[in-house]
Amino acid sequence: MADLRLLSLAEAGQLKLELAEADLGELASRAAERLRPAADAKGVALAVEIAAGLPRVQVDADRFIQMIGNLVDNALRYTPPGGRIELAVRWSGEACPTRRPIVAVTDTGGGIAPADLPHVFDRFYRGDKSRARASGGSGLGLAIVKQLVEAHGGQVWAESPVFQAADGQRYGSRFSITVG
Repeated sequence: MADLRLLSLAEAGQLKLELAEADLGELASRAAERLRPAADAKGVALAVEIAAGLPRVQVDADRFIQMIGNLVDNALRYTPPGGRIELAVRWSGEACPTRRPIVAVTDTGGGIAPADLPHVFDRFYRGDKSRARASGGSGLGLAIVKQLVEAHGGQVWAESPVFQAADGQRYGSRFSITVG
């Protein structure tokens, strides 16, 4: 219920953000540490890579941690034991006028079907129709991420597949965000 209320407030432009200057790398590390026990329990490696020299940005720290948590939690659902999730905070682009921090969560799961990719941020959307609600979540996590990112003046997008095995099989997904 709380997720649906949050999503409704964000969609209506009525979500109040507590903006303050913050270090994105520090916030991303805090989010990862909250989910590390779940990753360890599933046998999934969770790596965090933070680029040097990133600027401090205006964000709602709690909402930012929630965004990252939702992305990593989603990756955990689709990454099999023995897989890997990387949470990276780095620079986007090389051109100075458009260069800004980008946060990316990349997993070694099965990937997202091309037909499903445009819909992954829709509320209640599930690419894998066979997943029961009990094991598949509410279908709101990525929709919440999209709304929170947009409330921060940023963008979110998904790419899949991102890797190719020696046998030609393609797999993995990457969810990336920028803020203001």
